[in-house]
Amino acid sequence: SVHIKQDISSQEEFLNSLETIVLTIFLSIIIIMTVFGNLLVMVALCKDRHLRKKKTNYFIVSLAFADLLVAVVVMPFAAIELTTGQWRYGEIFCLVRTSLDVLLTTASILHLCCIALDRYYAICCQPLVYRHKMTPIRVAAMLSGCWLIPTLISFLPIMQSWNAIGIEDIERRALAGGSNDTSCIFLVNRPYALICSAVAFYVPLALMVLAYQRIYVTAMTHVRQIETLQRAGSAPVAANSRMRVETKAAKTLAVIMGCFCLCWAPFFITNVVDPFIHYSVPWQLWTAWLWLGYINSGLNPFLYAFLNRAFRRAFLVILCCGDERYARQASCSYGHSNRACSAASVNGTSMALR
Repeated sequence: SVHIKQDISSQEEFLNSLETIVLTIFLSIIIIMTVFGNLLVMVALCKDRHLRKKKTNYFIVSLAFADLLVAVVVMPFAAIELTTGQWRYGEIFCLVRTSLDVLLTTASILHLCCIALDRYYAICCQPLVYRHKMTPIRVAAMLSGCWLIPTLISFLPIMQSWNAIGIEDIERRALAGGSNDTSCIFLVNRPYALICSAVAFYVPLALMVLAYQRIYVTAMTHVRQIETLQRAGSAPVAANSRMRVETKAAKTLAVIMGCFCLCWAPFFITNVVDPFIHYSVPWQLWTAWLWLGYINSGLNPFLYAFLNRAFRRAFLVILCCGDERYARQASCSYGHSNRACSAASVNGTSMALR
């Protein structure tokens, strides 16, 4: 019986070690892909002067910078804590890490909201309205807000422990199995959970839904107009190409909103519900939802840049070491004399989504 117990114990240790190895590899892949994708976006904007001419791309590169910091500053410590089951960096750094987590993930979400608003003005408004709304000063103000607002709901309340007011006993019980040196637990009271979730997710989500709903309606209206012209036999030669662009743009919006909601809705729903059910949500579920949100930082380069033709060509130039074939192809998309390479309209959906 002693040998049987030893065999069972060794098998359990092997399975635990195997699970840890698999988990480490999986988390490492997520981190590496997030770093690579966001770095590629930033390098593309720095190297390609045509990308720097579009105001939307400044939101995209700032988003990439926020997501890159998530992958470099937040994810590795979360991965180490998850795979080892311990926090070894002390209480102060635990608060700093938590503050950075809230700051950077909220900044990432607010950038997505700004991109949605920018595209709304570009697609649903007249060209003159877009140029009036999206001046360089307003773009800079929106970008500043994407970083300042998260700071107000992260470092300030967390370092002052405002999030723990009224739940000190619950927090101590959560740490009962160890000490602050071996655990980094972040519990929030009801006011902080509601305010933080509203600022970081629910308000941006509402604005994104409204903006993308109007963009979707506009794209489908263009498609129906082109179909009507085709049936009447008076559609221009470029109508079929324009309709494909508009249809693809509408599908792209569905993918963007679907991925955003899939990644972040579970976490923020749980974040609001947990304080009202006496903090009974299992930590395993918290961890799963949190990493699902982190994955969104790795998806953003693919959704907001890789789906954009101009960015794709810039990526090919970078990855192919400046191969002139791709450079010539890229220049076509910016030529104003070639109708085949130009956008279908000044403020059409293709400007922001193809």
